[in-house]
Amino acid sequence: MDTRERDGRDQADMVRLRSGHDAALDSLMERNAPLLFGFLCRFVGDEEAANDLAQEAFVRVYLHRSDFKAGQRFSTWLFTIAGNLARNHLRSRSRRPESPLEGETLDGSPGLIETLASTALSPDQNALKVEQQAAVQEAVAQLPDDLREAIVLCELEERSLSEAAGLLNTSVKAIESRLYRARKRLRHGLSQWLSLG
Repeated sequence: MDTRERDGRDQADMVRLRSGHDAALDSLMERNAPLLFGFLCRFVGDEEAANDLAQEAFVRVYLHRSDFKAGQRFSTWLFTIAGNLARNHLRSRSRRPESPLEGETLDGSPGLIETLASTALSPDQNALKVEQQAAVQEAVAQLPDDLREAIVLCELEERSLSEAAGLLNTSVKAIESRLYRARKRLRHGLSQWLSLG
């Protein structure tokens, strides 16, 4: 489904939701939850927290459905809500550090780091790759929120500059500037790993 068709369906479902048809939320979630979860997972670096934040974002959509303005892009509104929740979560987590992305998930499946680590690598290579991934996640987590959002959307989720600008309700030039500054900080922060490649 292309972006224009998705936007049209989202608009129609938000009109239905505002009119009291609660089942329209199911359609909105079905269409948007996978994209939102991917964004949040990369933004906060924790699958369990990303899942909780995605659910909370849709709860907020329901609770504040009357605030949605006709003609507004639902995805921009949803990602703004989710971005605010993610920033609050990261601020709260920084006050009480934990060990994200390690170990197993609640259902017993491997965590994100284990999933990303290739089993075709030797144990030494696998350990180095896990260490590199942790370093990248830490470097991205240290970026200011606006730079992290741009990197997550454009580099990790491979969205276009115009799509990222639309989701973050800013200009393409602002996204380009944020990406430039984020890449510069990441190159500096990951210089040790870049020299190993």
